[in-house]
Amino acid sequence: MLVRGRGVLDIDWSSLYEELYSGLVRYLHRKVWDVDRARELAQDVFVRALAARPDNPRAWLFTVAANLARDEARVVIRRRKHLALLKSEHDADPPYVDPVAAMAAEERAAAVRRALDALTERDREVLLLKDAGLSYADIAARTGLAQGAIGTTLARARRRLIEAHATQEERHAARG
Repeated sequence: MLVRGRGVLDIDWSSLYEELYSGLVRYLHRKVWDVDRARELAQDVFVRALAARPDNPRAWLFTVAANLARDEARVVIRRRKHLALLKSEHDADPPYVDPVAAMAAEERAAAVRRALDALTERDREVLLLKDAGLSYADIAARTGLAQGAIGTTLARARRRLIEAHATQEERHAARG
C-alpha cells in the first residue's frame, strides 16, 4: 500500500489498516486470549506505527504486536497475583451463564492453548502469523526464516499442532 506523493514513497495507512487490522487482532487474541484487549492492543500498534513511520510496516506491525502481547502477559500475571490477594472481597452475583456450555467452551479453548503451548516458539509464531493473514514474505521478514522455508515450516507446525492437540485429547480421555 505505497503511494507516490511529492517524490517520496508514502504508506497508505487507511488501506493498510483495513487490510491488516482483523489479522492483527486475531494474532493478538491468540497471544492474550482476550478479544477486547486484542482490539485495544491492535489500535495501539497502529497509533505507534503512525508515529514511527516504519519502512516495512507489515513486519513492523506484527513485531510491535508481539512485544505488546509479551508486555501484556507480564501485566496479567501481576494483576492475577493482586486479584488473588483481593479475592476475599465479594462482588454482586454474576448473571446466569449455562454452566455446561461455558465449561465446554473453556475446555475447548484450554485444549487449543495447551496444544499451542506445546509447540516451539517458532512453530507457534509462524502459525499465528499465517492465521493473522500475513503472506509468506511477511512471515519471513518477521521471523527471519527464508521465504522458501515458510511453506514447509507451516506444514510441519500444523502437523505438530494436530499431534499436540491429539495428545491433549488422549490425556483428557484417560483422566475422565
